[in-house]
Amino acid sequence: MQDSAAAQIDSPRAWLRLVAIVLLSMLGSAPMWSVVVMLPAVQAEFGTARADASLPYTMTMVGFVFGGVLMGRLADRFGVMVPVLVGAVSLGAGGVAAALAPSVFYFGLAYGVLMGCLGAAAVFGPLIADASLWFARRRGIALALAASGNYLAGTVWPPLLQWGVETIGWRHAHLAMGAVCIATMLPLALALRTRPPLPPASPPRPAGVAVVHPLGLPPNLLQAILGAAGIACCVAMAMPQVHIVAYCVDLGYGAQRGAQMLSVMLAAGIVSRLLFGAVMDRIGGLRTLVLGSALQGVALFLFLPADGMVALFAVSAVFGLFQGGIVPSYAMIVREYFPPAQAGTRVGIALSSTLVGMALGGWMAGAIFDATGSYRAAMWNGIAWNLVNLCIALWLLRRATRWQRGAGLRRVAA
Repeated sequence: MQDSAAAQIDSPRAWLRLVAIVLLSMLGSAPMWSVVVMLPAVQAEFGTARADASLPYTMTMVGFVFGGVLMGRLADRFGVMVPVLVGAVSLGAGGVAAALAPSVFYFGLAYGVLMGCLGAAAVFGPLIADASLWFARRRGIALALAASGNYLAGTVWPPLLQWGVETIGWRHAHLAMGAVCIATMLPLALALRTRPPLPPASPPRPAGVAVVHPLGLPPNLLQAILGAAGIACCVAMAMPQVHIVAYCVDLGYGAQRGAQMLSVMLAAGIVSRLLFGAVMDRIGGLRTLVLGSALQGVALFLFLPADGMVALFAVSAVFGLFQGGIVPSYAMIVREYFPPAQAGTRVGIALSSTLVGMALGGWMAGAIFDATGSYRAAMWNGIAWNLVNLCIALWLLRRATRWQRGAGLRRVAA
């Protein structure tokens, strides 16, 4: 029985399942980017400050946090198809609720509860965790592809939604988005009805180590440290991703140029995630996290002098290329140091922490802009948070190196 299950690992069936995972993630991650594209139009209609207009994004990310844990538990218990079905229906309902919202608060509530917690959260952590259970030798690439669905959403949805805002208005654009999600995600979810096979024994390298006290730390403490790292890196990541459209409007380039820059950033991020996926298969999750964090810091510095349109397009592409491997590395670390039966819950918690950072960073950048009238201070704030992430990653890597050299490590199935 175990031999039959092991034969499915890295099999053609696993790759076909991964295709469905990527498509579902691309479709269901629409709210993460629609709320960014809609920010200028929503701010103009409701007459709010930039920080208040950023609140729906924060509510979406907060919903993601709670939804990531909830949907991860559902996936561990009932299989990943159940949360995906819930997510598809919730995204459709959320599109209707956002279209009918009478104020920024109710608009944010539609995003936070229906499109964040119950909707897009179902196709983020649970699908990435599910992909990790179907691969061993190519786990890094599989995780990178699964996580790239989110960036594919950021490449495809913003131009379409911006066109919708300009032609039919932001309210009707939400109705169309919800209808597309329901019509496409429900049939795709049926491709995930098979439960994951039993994982094979771990490979003879540090990436396969999982013990009662990973890295010599209580499991929940390591989970909390990974959460702190995820928050810090994504506070830094949020400023360009959340505010690039509004920044272009402020500079006089228009929302359409901002949406194009966001698409360029996330298209480069897809390439980055694939490259970092190959890197993860060679050097493991912790080293990939250190590398990605250092490169993201470099990219954030490059935004400081860039205010011309060509320069912003170039730096957006560089930012996407440099930071794409950070988020998948957290899922890889969880699979390296925690039991597979806990994958849905623990990957959900780890990835939810990155969304806490995105929520905090998106709001923080808007608040700093309102206080200073410029995004320059917000960028320095992001650089400082990125340094915190790099320090945590380096500390964990140093501890892992010393721990792996110790005697008496007991290896178990990854």
